[in-house]
Amino acid sequence: MIAEMGFLVAATVLVAYAFVSMLRLAAGPTTADRAVALDTINTLVVATMVLLGAAFGQVVLVDVAIVYALLSFIATLYIARYLEGGLK
Repeated sequence: MIAEMGFLVAATVLVAYAFVSMLRLAAGPTTADRAVALDTINTLVVATMVLLGAAFGQVVLVDVAIVYALLSFIATLYIARYLEGGLK
């Protein structure tokens, strides 16, 4: 029970960081700043899913986190390519 509370506290902190990153996403002066904030949010979501999967013993959350991380990485590559003017 105490270990699960530790995982939940850590997950709560990660969610709080995600909300701070959402502020950066909304206020970012450049598109690159917004892309970095979005990538940070995606990384924090993956970390939170892994923590919650470990806390509750749900392997499916870890599997979903792995797939989400892969899709997030591919999306970040497309955003970076778009910012450089590669998609036309």
